[in-house]
Amino acid sequence: MIPAFFITIRLIDILDILLVAFLLYQVFKMLKDSIAIYIFIGFFFIYLVWLIAKALNMVMLSLILSQFMGVSIIALIIVFQQELRQFLLLIGRKYLANINIHFIEDIIKAKSTIQTKQNNVVTEEIIKAVSTLSKEKTGAIILVSNSLNLKTLAQTGVILNSKINHQILLSIFFKNNPLHDGAVIIYHNKILAAKVILPINSEIKIDEKYGTRHLSALSTNIETDVPVIIVSEETGNISIANHKTIKKISIDELQKFLNQLNL
Repeated sequence: MIPAFFITIRLIDILDILLVAFLLYQVFKMLKDSIAIYIFIGFFFIYLVWLIAKALNMVMLSLILSQFMGVSIIALIIVFQQELRQFLLLIGRKYLANINIHFIEDIIKAKSTIQTKQNNVVTEEIIKAVSTLSKEKTGAIILVSNSLNLKTLAQTGVILNSKINHQILLSIFFKNNPLHDGAVIIYHNKILAAKVILPINSEIKIDEKYGTRHLSALSTNIETDVPVIIVSEETGNISIANHKTIKKISIDELQKFLNQLNL
């Protein structure tokens, strides 16, 4: 029985396995530092269960999981749209390097240059706003992300979807503004929402020098893996919740951090 099994393996089968392994490795490498890796692992586990159910002729489970798989493909495309874009861009660049089409590379570089300039503008506007908020001791919470869809969280507040401008940010956190009580979400270079209600995990322990604003920021970072900027209303100190920790930072450190985020 064992020899017969090995005879049925063709060269094309080995190539097929290697290609699938390579693709899975590339996907893992691209997602390993992101919260999206857990979604991918969960989907892959369900896919394996589906294959086992089909192999064992478990009709009911196979039918349920096959319906789920059909919907999940569309859901994955939506959830991983940013990662898919990066993956396709990576493949495209490697292909262009091999066939040496310089004019297309120039187009990509030009677009990248424009994007970098836009990112610098966004960072500067955030820095101007946070600097002023800090000097005036105006409390603020700002979520910043391009990689994670925060639209569900945004629904707890008021959707703005406006361009980023430091004056708009300052007006939002002005104490007499009805939008000031809550967080602002900056998503894909826009102010997506204001007056956003953030989750608070009472089991999280933080230093006594931090208040409720900092606790909600850290709770959100732990839950979503999204960086959160905090300005203290009492001291004007700037802090950042990132990688499940919270720490005080200077305005220069914040600018460096935002530049690394590549907004």
